[in-house]
Amino acid sequence: MSWYAARLVIRNGPNYEERITLWETSDSNEAIRKAEREALDYAEVALHAGEVLGLVQIYRLFEAPGDGRECFSLIRASELQPQDYLDR
Repeated sequence: MSWYAARLVIRNGPNYEERITLWETSDSNEAIRKAEREALDYAEVALHAGEVLGLVQIYRLFEAPGDGRECFSLIRASELQPQDYLDR
């Protein structure tokens, strides 16, 4: 079993909520299935009309969760200057 962080985006009216949830599963496909199910439940129950968008990003943690442990990482190449990158 490994730990996975799953990042999903949910639309609720004019708002977009990015959520990262943690899953202990046997593989990344199972983590995706669990994260998608949880996101659908969250959008329906907590938001009453949220829409789960098609983006799911999975990250396998190399250590079990704990204080200061990395739970998600996304690396992008960009020619933007630092402030422009953050603003975008």
